[in-house]
Amino acid sequence: MKPGIHPPYGPVVFRDKAADFAFLTRSTMTSDKTVEWEDGNTYPVVDVEISSASHPFYTGNARVVDTAGRVERFERRYGSRGAGR
Repeated sequence: MKPGIHPPYGPVVFRDKAADFAFLTRSTMTSDKTVEWEDGNTYPVVDVEISSASHPFYTGNARVVDTAGRVERFERRYGSRGAGR
């Protein structure tokens, strides 16, 4: 690596407030906010909207999508068309 062109790489806590889940890793991201971690040290904290603890793919909780309502809304808006067109 060329010296002087890369951002600093250090420990950062990523926190998913929706799932009440946080993990410590290393990253080039930084933040003005800090949090005291389990080891007693203070680290910068980055709040994320979704993580493996809240993502439907990893949790198995899929959202129910109202496809019938979407189809009806589409037909009301644009009209239903026959199959021959």
